[in-house]
Amino acid sequence: MEHSIETAKQRNGLKEAARETGRNLGLVLYALYALFPLIWMLICTFKSDTEMYNTVFIFQPTLANYQAVLLGTDYIRAFFQNIIVSGGAVLLTVVAGVPAAYALARYDFRKKDDIAFQILSFKFAPEIMVILPIFLIFQKIGLYDTYFGLIWVYQLITMPLLIWVVRGYFEDISVEVEQAASLDGYRWYEVFLKTLLPLIKPGLVASGLLAFIFAWNSFTFPLILSGFRIQTLTITSLRYISSETVHYGQVAVAATVAVLPEIIACLFIQKHLVRGLSFGAVKG
Repeated sequence: MEHSIETAKQRNGLKEAARETGRNLGLVLYALYALFPLIWMLICTFKSDTEMYNTVFIFQPTLANYQAVLLGTDYIRAFFQNIIVSGGAVLLTVVAGVPAAYALARYDFRKKDDIAFQILSFKFAPEIMVILPIFLIFQKIGLYDTYFGLIWVYQLITMPLLIWVVRGYFEDISVEVEQAASLDGYRWYEVFLKTLLPLIKPGLVASGLLAFIFAWNSFTFPLILSGFRIQTLTITSLRYISSETVHYGQVAVAATVAVLPEIIACLFIQKHLVRGLSFGAVKG
């Protein structure tokens, strides 16, 4: 009897191990399938133009593409300019968007929901629809080809999502939490900074990351509203596509370096992403 029980346990253990191995193998295969475009783009960075159309993985690697992009052009300058513009846009979005989200969640005023929907509609409006009047306005007031001009106009693509996500978080927080903090002697700004902000941290981090990605990948606004002084990565990458040929290896280098900040940011704050995007976003 004991031998049969032990044999049954061993069989169950083997079955469980086989299922676990199959599950892990399936996840690995799916990960390779999902990441293959990035892997192939990385491989292309080490290929010369003559070997670019060869799909065989065996080739003579070269660093000529990295030298041409990182040392032969002002790509690094555009990289840091993109960080300044995107980071400044997210900072302004957080500073202005969080209080706006709190007001939409806590206060009752006329046409509150209409105003909230109007803010969200800015995210879905085609950029080309508003770029011409913005260009003319920027030319008149001196904001064309400036950091502040791009940071300001980027609010059209970064602020709506943050306001809606954070608004849902504020609505999930009971008013009694603020009242209890006030009774403990906190001033109104201390209630906001020390009590509410820690509670909305997952949503703020997730929406802030998405806002950074939207600003980092923006193309239409910097194409029209920036000139020779300020050029983002999306605009600088166009120089590797000429009328005669396309230097795919250099384009791959530009794209690979461009996605690094987004990947690094996602890895550092990944624990906040799932909860931040699953709660609060559908409220209101």
